[in-house]
Amino acid sequence: MNDVVELVRPAERKVTRLSDLTASQQAAIRQIPAEKDAVTVPLSATRPNAIFTGADRYEAEQARVFQRFPVPVAPTALLAEPGSVVAIEAYGKPLLVSRTRNDEYRVFINACQHKGAKLVEDCAVHRQGRIVCPYHAWTYGIDGKLIGVARPDMFEAVDKAARGLKELPSRVWGGILYAQLNGGEADWSNLSPQVADDFGALGIPDAHVYGRRSFELKANWKVVLEPFLEGYHVQRLHAASIGTLFQDAPTIVDLFGVNIRQVSGRIGYVPAMLDEQPDGNIHKLVTHAYTAFPNVVLVTSQYYTSLMILMPRAVDRTTVHYYMLTPGPATTPKAAEVFERSFEMIIGVFGGEDFRAAEITQAGLSCGVPETTLYCGLESNIIRYYEALESLL
Repeated sequence: MNDVVELVRPAERKVTRLSDLTASQQAAIRQIPAEKDAVTVPLSATRPNAIFTGADRYEAEQARVFQRFPVPVAPTALLAEPGSVVAIEAYGKPLLVSRTRNDEYRVFINACQHKGAKLVEDCAVHRQGRIVCPYHAWTYGIDGKLIGVARPDMFEAVDKAARGLKELPSRVWGGILYAQLNGGEADWSNLSPQVADDFGALGIPDAHVYGRRSFELKANWKVVLEPFLEGYHVQRLHAASIGTLFQDAPTIVDLFGVNIRQVSGRIGYVPAMLDEQPDGNIHKLVTHAYTAFPNVVLVTSQYYTSLMILMPRAVDRTTVHYYMLTPGPATTPKAAEVFERSFEMIIGVFGGEDFRAAEITQAGLSCGVPETTLYCGLESNIIRYYEALESLL
């Protein structure tokens, strides 16, 4: 899934003002100190090597988190129009996500009910009303119903009502489609209403997917996640790219169960800036970073928002689906240039720096070094997240 997608639909380019945000987001932003007034607090916390390399820990996470609770599959913005369908490889399962003409989002196992063949083999978004199995041409509606069987006279009986696609319980939350992977009754209690409201205020449900890319990483999913929970690495790992844009200071943090919201000012930020241009783009001054249960990462930027879903595949393997979201399609040559340049830059930063760091870290961890990881005050959010995650294990 390496293509840039421009699904054109009418939309006006807009910015997010401070007043567009939720009261909770505004209150958090108002707490951000000036860069010179930021206070850092040392920390000495550790976690054992086994949380990144141990089979027992990985299996516990799978059983008690990723199979027990609904997990994110894709942003709803990926299916920009009703009557769309897309195949997604998620958590080791082939899934089929559709948006019906009745504007309902559905999640199915991407497998024909005849012999299990994948119905859709690519990762492109398709506008179509039906899906035909490439093996024996059984035909389904994008609502999952079996509507046609090739050579029905060769079967003594086919109960079409009983042979619809296998559907998983699903729900839209904050512009992200979640599904219960084991097909059982879903427990939605870990999905924070506040974070869903925040995502709505940031425009995630109505965003435009400018581009997307998938990464197959040789690293534990938590090793991939850690950089997005801390600012310690930014001025160091990203010294040649974006490091100079961000303060080397703690963020304002709010926890909503197993969901973390971080807000921070950019270099040179002072609180008075918030009221100098009340109709200005708040993303010029402030960066939001969310870790939404259990494996969604959302980071705001001036012209776009990065959304990532980190999908564990094995104790040392992770699939990352990355989406660059914009308020709408590029409507001017300048906007097209900015979006293209932004996409190339962020893929280079995440792919060439953050994800590379995850893989070289996993290489050492897999050798048992270090026996325990040590976290500092600029990494305290990692410990907060692990404490919340561990409460479910």
